[in-house]
Amino acid sequence: MSDSAADAVGAEEAARKPARTKGDKKPSVYARFVLFLRQIIAELKKVVTPTRQELISYTIVVLVFVAVIMAFITGIDFGLGKLMLWLFAGN
Repeated sequence: MSDSAADAVGAEEAARKPARTKGDKKPSVYARFVLFLRQIIAELKKVVTPTRQELISYTIVVLVFVAVIMAFITGIDFGLGKLMLWLFAGN
């Protein structure tokens, strides 16, 4: 079973557990902190570092997308500016 499948099974089991009753004790701050750290480490193990080629292609995609959005916003701003001048200045 993969880690993600094991995590999913663990999450399902936790969801099936009944809610705490009035007599149940809340885990200590230390226990909750340790659980938090374990969850952080488990998530960091899932991170995949991109290869150099992937990183370059992702960077290019982001830069092109930003340039396209900038051009779009600039065009809208320019067009609305001209429209406002035409409406209110009478030129």
